[in-house]
Amino acid sequence: MVTTLDTVRLDREIHRTAAPNGVTVLSEREPNVRSVAVGVWVRTASAHELRPKMGVSHLLEHMVFKGTERRTAQEIALSLEARGGSLDAYTSRDSTAYHARVLDADLTRALDVITDMVRTPLLRDSDLSLERQVVLEEISTVEDTPDDEVFDLSYETLWPSHPYGFQILGTKESVSALSADDLKSLHNRAYFPGNCVIAAAGNLTHDALLKEVEAQGWFEDGASAIPPPVPPVPPAIRSVNRSVEKDTAQTHVVFATDTIPYADRRKYGLLVLANVFGGGMSSRLFQRIREELGLAYAIYSFTSFYRAIGMQGVYVGTQPARAEKAVAAIRGEFGRMAAEGLQGAALEDAKQQTLGQLMLSLESPTSRMYRLASTAVYGESYRSLDEVLRTVEALTENQISELAAEFFAPERQTVVSLGPRP
Repeated sequence: MVTTLDTVRLDREIHRTAAPNGVTVLSEREPNVRSVAVGVWVRTASAHELRPKMGVSHLLEHMVFKGTERRTAQEIALSLEARGGSLDAYTSRDSTAYHARVLDADLTRALDVITDMVRTPLLRDSDLSLERQVVLEEISTVEDTPDDEVFDLSYETLWPSHPYGFQILGTKESVSALSADDLKSLHNRAYFPGNCVIAAAGNLTHDALLKEVEAQGWFEDGASAIPPPVPPVPPAIRSVNRSVEKDTAQTHVVFATDTIPYADRRKYGLLVLANVFGGGMSSRLFQRIREELGLAYAIYSFTSFYRAIGMQGVYVGTQPARAEKAVAAIRGEFGRMAAEGLQGAALEDAKQQTLGQLMLSLESPTSRMYRLASTAVYGESYRSLDEVLRTVEALTENQISELAAEFFAPERQTVVSLGPRP
């Protein structure tokens, strides 16, 4: 075992190791399951792209599945599925992740497959010509799914000149122009140990994970690196209305505004507010817009937190002739939340709902793996579940009122609609 590893115990069954070359390894032991979730997070993704290369991180994520020096695409697909496991990947705005869920006895196999894909993909021109078509079909799928497309338009409206406003998939024009050299260039500058986080949860020990990580070469000498910073984020475009015409059966509307980064502890207060506002059938928006006014079938609030910024808002899909009335009613609910916040029993009920969601969200090894990786990807200090729960329980009326007044103010919201001309 490498003797210069810096390992700390974060919680009773949670450990974190930092290697001299910059790679971070985290694990949580759950001895009562027979599975392991393990993944590698590359701390480079769409937030680090230039506009002409929009979608290159997502296309590279696809391409690593097309073959390595040791495995064909079919062998990659069979490697874990033949053992009952699963292998998947995703590209977000801040990171690109490759992860598996397998039997505990197959940890070695899973880490070997993921490492092979991440470190030694072939990235051949012949594969690119085919996989590019797959991604173009994925982009077409979004264009045919207006309740997805309206979110891309919202990001673009809030941050028109920043990569946070870019489409993760890229555009048909940008993806069509990407070359194998573009993929290899991104791989060379981003897919190295110092820019990666390895996280695992399930029936394993941290020492056993470190041995497997070392055997795969993740601790080999290499310059330590600071994760690439997100370009400075300009102020979001607030309080504008944008309407995009499209032949759809419904008008799809998103209210959105910028909020706070992932590592900001005020996010728990925003989660409490979002739950009450549009988090389920008992929420204010559901009861007002759907149950009382009958203006929509789908309406909900959302929160997203990134390394440098956050976003929150509301989605509604409604008949074009009723869209104006739905927007006005939602804006009224924003005003009520901003003015009143949450008090007394309403606040206590909202906190209990959030506490339950936080606890239920960690019921699987995969969700626990995601939580561990997120602390390193987003630069957040680790906090135990009990600490997080105490933070939520300690939220005061004044704290909630300040957050509601700032982030739920109707005049702060940017409203984007996609649908037929009124």
